[in-house]
Amino acid sequence: MTPTTVLTIAGSDSGGGAGIQADLKVFAALGAYGTSVLTAVTAQNTRGVDAVLPLPPRTVTEQLDSVLGDFAVRAVKTGMLGTPAVADAVAEAAKAGRLPHLVVDPVLVATSGHRLGVVAAVERLLPYARVATPNCAEAAALTGRPVTTVEEMVAAAQALAAGGPEFVVVTGGDVDAAGESVDVLAGGTTTTLLRAPRVDTRHSHGTGCSFSAAIAVRLAAGDPVPVAVATAKEYVTRALTGARGWELGAGHGPLDHFGWSR
Repeated sequence: MTPTTVLTIAGSDSGGGAGIQADLKVFAALGAYGTSVLTAVTAQNTRGVDAVLPLPPRTVTEQLDSVLGDFAVRAVKTGMLGTPAVADAVAEAAKAGRLPHLVVDPVLVATSGHRLGVVAAVERLLPYARVATPNCAEAAALTGRPVTTVEEMVAAAQALAAGGPEFVVVTGGDVDAAGESVDVLAGGTTTTLLRAPRVDTRHSHGTGCSFSAAIAVRLAAGDPVPVAVATAKEYVTRALTGARGWELGAGHGPLDHFGWSR
C-alpha cells in the first residue's frame, strides 16, 4: 500500500524538536510519507534560538517545484516562513491551486521569545488556508487585540476566520483554564471549544508544529476539519504526556512523537 504524501514548508530546527524535523516525525508517526521545503536554517536547541538564516525565495520555489512536480501531495502545512518574499513565493503556489488542504501554522515567536517570522508574511497566506492554527500570542499579533482568556480566544478565532481561512484554531496551551488545555475552533457559523487535561511538563517545544502537522495528515486522509483537529489534539496530548519524564536538553524539551514512553 502506497502511503499518503504530505508536505511541510518550514524552517529547520537543529535541536530536532520543532520545524521541519518535528513535522516529518509527526508525518511518519501517523503513517504518512513526508516531503519538505526548507525556508530557513536556524541554530537552536531546547534553551532557545541562537541564529536564523532565511533562504532566498528562489531556492524555496525551486524546492516546491521539485516536490510538486514528482509527488502527489495530498496536504500541505506551513510553519516558519521567515520573510514576506518567501511568503509571496508560497502564496503564489497556493493561489495556483498547488497546495491542497493547506494548514497555516503562523510561526511568529519561538518559545524562547526569539522572533522567527513577521505578521506580513503570515497574512499573505491566510486567504488560501483550509485551517490556520495560531497560538494566543500569534492570534494577538494577527488581530491587534489581547488574547489571554478563553473568551478572547473565541473572539480572535471568529475574527480571523471571517478574514480568509476556512477554519481557525486558536490554541490555548498557555491560558489558565482550570487545569484544562482549551483550543477554540471557528469556521463558518460554528465555534467549538476543544478541551483536554493540561499536561504538566517542560517538554513542550514544537507543540504547535506537531499539532498543525497532525491536522495536515488527517486532512490528507480525508477527515473533515473538525475531526482532523480533534484527532490532532489527542495526538499532541499523548505526545506531551509521553515526554514528561524525559531528560533531553536543559530547556523546553521535545515531544514523544512516536510514543516511545507508552
